Amino acid sequence: MHIIVQKFGGTSVADKERMLQVLGKVKNGLDGGAKMLVVLSARAGETNRLLALAAEWSDEPDPAECDALVATGEQVSVALFTMLLKDAGIKARSCNGQQLGIVTDATFSKARIRNINTDTIQCLLEEFDVLVVAGFQGVTDDGRVTTLGRGGSDTSAVALAAAAKADLCEIYTDVEGVFTTDPNICGKARKLDRVSYDEMLEMASMGAKVLEIRSVEFAKKFKVPVMVRSTFSDAPGTLVTQEEESMEHIMVSGIAYDKDQARITLRSVPDLPGVAASIFGPLAENKLSVDMIIQNPSREGVTDMNFTVSRKDLRRALSIMEETKQKVGGLEVLYDDNVAKVSAIGVGMRNHAGVAAKTFASLQRENINIIMISTSEIKISCIIDEKYTELAVRTLHDAFGLEHSSYLEQA
Repeated sequence: MHIIVQKFGGTSVADKERMLQVLGKVKNGLDGGAKMLVVLSARAGETNRLLALAAEWSDEPDPAECDALVATGEQVSVALFTMLLKDAGIKARSCNGQQLGIVTDATFSKARIRNINTDTIQCLLEEFDVLVVAGFQGVTDDGRVTTLGRGGSDTSAVALAAAAKADLCEIYTDVEGVFTTDPNICGKARKLDRVSYDEMLEMASMGAKVLEIRSVEFAKKFKVPVMVRSTFSDAPGTLVTQEEESMEHIMVSGIAYDKDQARITLRSVPDLPGVAASIFGPLAENKLSVDMIIQNPSREGVTDMNFTVSRKDLRRALSIMEETKQKVGGLEVLYDDNVAKVSAIGVGMRNHAGVAAKTFASLQRENINIIMISTSEIKISCIIDEKYTELAVRTLHDAFGLEHSSYLEQA
């Protein structure tokens, strides 16, 4: 059975006119002989409206009930779109997460998919040509509705593609694919034809908003080819796929940035075994993700530590650090929430030297101070003052010649 999964975001299903454009994309797949799984988000603005409604009713909305409320946004989308399909003479039915057996854990608002009932999908596709699926949601073992967090419809789509052994998962958005950087701040940004799973993972984690990071993790684990393209044009998109040898010829594939950064500095930390665990353990217990961690060389038995967290987690992180300060003793806690992260990403870094040197020299020429540095085999990230973010992105994009198809050809 030839199966294609298509996912459409909130702007793509905002009104009837746009849903009719989506209908055209679905018909294209059907005309090619495929059975279709169409995953829809809530219409633009609907999730925020429902969350505001919950806040109006309760000072601290119960997480489980909030998920039950918010999940209705996607169900409105799939019901309305299925009506359009049926009116067009297409054999279709709508399905919510529970009906398709999308089983998650019980972490409400940030649930993770544990299993999908593949037999149910296969049986329904025998009867219907299109299954219109509510994205962003699932159900616990005991039948409670859950949601997967912001961007969760991407995760739903890729997970369904893996479960159904689909030939392709198409993620339709309001952009034409994955670009070398944000075209809103760099006019020279170029759309990439192909990008590896690892590069896309780094781009997603570094702030690129095209794909939700868990969807890329699913795609890589189950080798699902993902095509990112626009609902509103017929332009070819960007294929997210397994790494190929030709990808390594390009030293840097993209420049990502993330302004959702805050830096916490701990001064006079006792340089003793177990102290780091006592600092970062409570953060983990409170489900706070830490990004970069830098520890300075020891001096007279003490050291300084710097680490970054999301700005939305800063207040909680500082509160935890004040509690930790009482236990560890001697700490001075400082913070800076006017920082941003800029990253150069590319699988070609594995085989080509000089990326770090070029990154640092390029920023130096623009008098942009680097506060923190983090590296992996395919990424170099720098924490800088937020006010220099756009300049840093454009500078690095120019430095690595990303307006061209291959930096090495321009070197």
